[in-house]
Amino acid sequence: MKNLFVGNMSFQTSETDLQELFKQFGQVTRVHVAMDRETGRARGFAFVEMPNDEEAAKAIAALDGKEVNGRNLKVNEARPKTAGSGPRSSGGGSGSGGGGGRGRGSGRFSTEDYSTAARQPREPRW
Repeated sequence: MKNLFVGNMSFQTSETDLQELFKQFGQVTRVHVAMDRETGRARGFAFVEMPNDEEAAKAIAALDGKEVNGRNLKVNEARPKTAGSGPRSSGGGSGSGGGGGRGRGSGRFSTEDYSTAARQPREPRW
């Protein structure tokens, strides 16, 4: 069972278009076109599942770079999801950084970062 990534797709390319395209090379188990949650239109990439590895390799060789709906498709074997991939939940970064390389590195910022800096006078709140 191979899961193939299909990128650089035209937004007009549908699941049935991909099904027909990949069916030429063998059995297709599943086609999933990634859709944008807000707009409801395709995001320009999809995943195609093929049960036979040899047929999937033939499809990759034949369809990588092929023009479909005015775009050159990028077809390769999909990489498995890693722990860091998926929906973005935090505002940025990997959780550590900005410390200049010194200190223990626990957390995002530490008081050691400011140990040599002169403290700025605070403005009164009234």
